[in-house]
Amino acid sequence: MTEAWWQLFSGWQTLTQLELAATLLALAYVLLAMKQSLWCWPAALLSTLLYTHIMWHSALLSDALLQLYYAGMALYGWYSWRQQKQLLPAGQSGMTEWSASTHLNLIGGTAIAGLVLGYLMDQYTHADFAYIDAQTTAFSVMTTYLVARKVVSNWLYWVVIDAVCIYVYIQKHLYFTTALFVLYTIIALIGFFVWRSSYQQQQQQTLPL
Repeated sequence: MTEAWWQLFSGWQTLTQLELAATLLALAYVLLAMKQSLWCWPAALLSTLLYTHIMWHSALLSDALLQLYYAGMALYGWYSWRQQKQLLPAGQSGMTEWSASTHLNLIGGTAIAGLVLGYLMDQYTHADFAYIDAQTTAFSVMTTYLVARKVVSNWLYWVVIDAVCIYVYIQKHLYFTTALFVLYTIIALIGFFVWRSSYQQQQQQTLPL
């Protein structure tokens, strides 16, 4: 009995240490992304590899799949931002913004995809919070692509996604991750205003004299 408790404690301790490391790397990613630093993507890659293991162990299967997608997007983001840096004129950030109709179409399509994924996870897996987890997964997939494309309003999507994730992670007793997502929500708000300011300056520079 004592050995079983020790193994349980050791497993929890290992998972907690991994969660802390993943949390710090994820926080570094967001802060570097807010500053438009290319090095945000290596931090994201390392964090996602750790979180894949953590989410699978916590039976958040949609999140585990999401982390694998994040790993691929970290590679794409590195390539995309590096290409922009090499091709754009000095002083240009490469930021863009999409129309309201485009965002509405994205929201509608992503919500439908989330419902389908939630149904599959609820019916055929042991996933907890299947529908909520699936919606945050679907919207995170879409929003990560917006980050890689430097769409300014990506930060507003993250505010909503992160707020929902806080509830889920509290229920799963992932306290480091919960604290991280509280910070994420705050940073996402700041990130939106920082990127919007940079985008507005970029637009002014491109106006004809």
